[in-house]
Amino acid sequence: MKTRAVTKYAATTAIILLLAGCASDAGEPGPPTTSDRAPSSTSETAAPATITIADFGFDGPTTVPAGTTVEVANMDSVAHTVTADDGTSFDITIEAGGKGSFTAPAKTGTYDYHCSLHPSMHGSLDVNQ
Repeated sequence: MKTRAVTKYAATTAIILLLAGCASDAGEPGPPTTSDRAPSSTSETAAPATITIADFGFDGPTTVPAGTTVEVANMDSVAHTVTADDGTSFDITIEAGGKGSFTAPAKTGTYDYHCSLHPSMHGSLDVNQ
């Protein structure tokens, strides 16, 4: 009896969720999304830039504003670093399958970087105002 009640509850919950999802597609306006709103002011910050590490390579933005948060997602099964070639601007280690972030330098310019664990991996980040 108890299993039947749990199954009936799960089925009812699934139907309610399905119907709730369909209701939003019925042409009735839902809550405004980011694209529906006009920009409120310059105080809204842009989404962080993301560098993705996959197949022992870097993929991501080549240009970011100074001081931007740069997120790093490591999709590989081994740890990697994002280390500025100048040795001081940024240096972060991201474990296998992990994420992290660093702040882009405040000074404009081009910052070449590499993985200190895998010397064949290279990237470049242009920092502008």
